[in-house]
Amino acid sequence: MLDEKRLIRELKQGDKEALRRIYMEYKDSLLTIAASMLHDTYAAEDVLHDVFVSFAGGIGNIQIRGSLKSYLTASVLNRVRDMYRKKRHHQVELEEAGQLAADSDGPARATEFGEEAERLTGALARLPMEQRETIVLHLNGGMKFKQIARMQRIPLSTVQGRYRYGLEKLRTILKESAKK
Repeated sequence: MLDEKRLIRELKQGDKEALRRIYMEYKDSLLTIAASMLHDTYAAEDVLHDVFVSFAGGIGNIQIRGSLKSYLTASVLNRVRDMYRKKRHHQVELEEAGQLAADSDGPARATEFGEEAERLTGALARLPMEQRETIVLHLNGGMKFKQIARMQRIPLSTVQGRYRYGLEKLRTILKESAKK
């Protein structure tokens, strides 16, 4: 675990190694969240890059009230929301689904896994942004509902409701696609 306060202090003093350590610690989980929200690995990598460039460039003015991970996660989500608002992204399938499928046991299992991952990715993309964000933060980001509520500045019950309704809608979408 990183000593976040010490690293931020070192970063403010111009220590590039501190930025590298922060990046190495959080890049994978942040990339997973961005890719889950955007369904586009390249766009997710761009978001991650933009967040860290902005973070490094503005470190003198940044005031982090909670954990650094929560701050960076919120930054990633804000960039993703901006992309949706500007309608500049193109939804494509996650490349990881194909890579994961290739790593599974045998060609038949790879095909089956790839199809399931594709169905789940497509169903997740059909959820309202708020529900998708809550599900991704909880399942992919490993965040507790209380953390999500604090980060989004909404009541805990709203987060729990978005999660519950999002899962119900996912089940419905997946059942509909299985019938086809």
